[in-house]
Amino acid sequence: MSSLEVDPTGAWLSREDLDSARERLPILYVHAVPVRVDHAGSVTEVGVLLRASADGTINRELVAGRVLYHERLRDALLRHLEKDLGPMALPRIPASPIPFTVAEHFPTPGVTPYHDPRQHAVSLAYIVPVAGDCAPQQDALDLAWLRPMEALDTNLLLEMTGGHGVLLRQALAHLGHAV
Repeated sequence: MSSLEVDPTGAWLSREDLDSARERLPILYVHAVPVRVDHAGSVTEVGVLLRASADGTINRELVAGRVLYHERLRDALLRHLEKDLGPMALPRIPASPIPFTVAEHFPTPGVTPYHDPRQHAVSLAYIVPVAGDCAPQQDALDLAWLRPMEALDTNLLLEMTGGHGVLLRQALAHLGHAV
C-alpha cells in the first residue's frame, strides 16, 4: 500500500468510539437525491427509498450516509448510492460536485428542519443522475421512482422524517419544480 492509499478498515470507528464522537463533534454526511434524466438532461423521475426504522416505523428516505476519514466526497456519494441502489445503478457524479444545499441536523428538534436524535451532523446534499438498473439494497425495503410532481405530494413528504422531505422539496425546487 502506497503512502497515498488509505486502509478502508482504519476509517471505521467502533460503536463506542462513534457514540463518543457523536457526543462531541458534528459528523459529516452526504445526501443524494437519485434522479433519472431524459436525453436533454431534464429530470423525469426521482428515486425515494422505503426503510424500516429501529423503532419499527416505515419511512421514506433519500440516500444518505457518513463520509469516512480520508474519503473524497465523490467516493462517499458513490459508495452510498451503490449501497442503497445496487452496484448497477451507474451514478453520474458531476466533474465538479457542488451540493444544492447544506443541511445541519441537530439532536434537538426544531433548531433547523433537519433532526437526527443521535447527533449533530452536517450534510452536503447532491442531486445525482443514475443511468443503470437500480434495486433496493441493504436495509432498504423498496425504491420508488416518482415523477417530480408526484414526489412533491404532501402525504409522501410527511412520510419522510428527519428532514428528508425538506431536502427533497429543496432539490426539486433547485431543479425548477416548485409546489
